[in-house]
Amino acid sequence: MSTTQPVIFIVGATGQTGKLILDEFDRDPEGVQIRLGVRGQADIDRLHSEGRDAVHFDLDDPRTFGQALAGVDRLYLLTGYTVAMTHQSKTLVDAAKKAGVQHIVNQGVFAEWDCTDPHFVWFSLVERYMEASGIAWTHLHPNLFMEYLTKSAAPKGGSFSVFWGEERLGWVALRDVAAVAAKVLREGPEKHAGKDYWMSSETFTGPQVAAVLSKVLEETVTCDIRQPEEFQAIFESGALHVEHWYAKGAVDWVLQIKDGRMGYLGSVRDEVPHLLGRPATTLAQWADENREELLKAINSPA
Repeated sequence: MSTTQPVIFIVGATGQTGKLILDEFDRDPEGVQIRLGVRGQADIDRLHSEGRDAVHFDLDDPRTFGQALAGVDRLYLLTGYTVAMTHQSKTLVDAAKKAGVQHIVNQGVFAEWDCTDPHFVWFSLVERYMEASGIAWTHLHPNLFMEYLTKSAAPKGGSFSVFWGEERLGWVALRDVAAVAAKVLREGPEKHAGKDYWMSSETFTGPQVAAVLSKVLEETVTCDIRQPEEFQAIFESGALHVEHWYAKGAVDWVLQIKDGRMGYLGSVRDEVPHLLGRPATTLAQWADENREELLKAINSPA
């Protein structure tokens, strides 16, 4: 493709993070071309109707990679938290190398290199393979998303649960992660190759989160403090339908928070201001921005 503008390929363009990254580029579209990888034909048709460059792309089907990546300069990679990420990422990195992609921006997790939590280890394997590929790379390491409080830990009936006891965890707003991803993709490998960026803006215990929500929303929100073994019992009961290896990893995650092996998850390591030139979004700001959705959960049956 003959252009002086870098072509940026976004994996998961219709997902929660992908949409926020696309919003960032929509606010400032100059100097880049955006290509969106999409699995479903209906989404491709919709995006085409909006004048966007959208192509068929399926992480589980490497046959879709070649045509989708042709002419791409920079790639944003986000996979699901399943063991499938290992073969998905390996085959995609290989295809990116064949296509001449110059830079991969990979969204990972807030994990040290020697972590032993199973589903965090998958990310480490992906990162090491990416680094060995010869393609310039940048790793993003966000801690627990604030959006957890509107998804699986929504305060239904005014209460939400945590399964790591009274330990502190670091939090980050997903829109900050998306803004960092967009900036790194825009500025490219000359500035960001070989960098790890960590995003953990504030730390709270579960009850402290509840206190912030209560103050901002002017509604009583409580936190049900539960333990790792209760989390394991939920998976064993079949109430949550996830693959075995993900369930094991999730339980190990809360166990390792409790026993201190992943104590660093309770730390502030905030590189958002250095990259974006503004403070990271606070939990109070995020709660105010998501007031309507949070109040809807509070006023719904538990």
